[in-house]
Amino acid sequence: MQAQSRDYLAEMCVAGVLADNGWNVYFPHRDVGFDMIATFSKGGEILIRPVQVKGKYPNEGKLNKPVYGYVGKLTSIHAAMVLAIPYFSKDSGNFPDHIAWVPSHHIKPHSRGFSAQYAKFSDEKASPRPGFVHLFDQPGLDALRIMQ
Repeated sequence: MQAQSRDYLAEMCVAGVLADNGWNVYFPHRDVGFDMIATFSKGGEILIRPVQVKGKYPNEGKLNKPVYGYVGKLTSIHAAMVLAIPYFSKDSGNFPDHIAWVPSHHIKPHSRGFSAQYAKFSDEKASPRPGFVHLFDQPGLDALRIMQ
């Protein structure tokens, strides 16, 4: 399976994790901005998080890197958005090893667009870099409920 054909898989994995954690997920009629909008009811308020998903699928022979993640263009930016980065490995099958939940204030400008490189790549797998574990998996997902 080629990486291009897995884009929708990454989106569905992210949507499934959000739904399993009490979020409602809405998909746009056309993909011209965010991949989905997630809402969460909290104390009588509704939190709204626009979500862009950028899956990482390392190919055979990928070298170890101390900094790994997404670098490139984003179709839309919003202060309340989250960039969800599912990290797949050749052994992860159809579910990622980790998901980074990167809030907008952690998305940095880059010469090729934007950068969110909070993982490292070693031994054919991605893992959170020290100091950024709070952006990954359940802690990162839980933080979406409190971020401004």
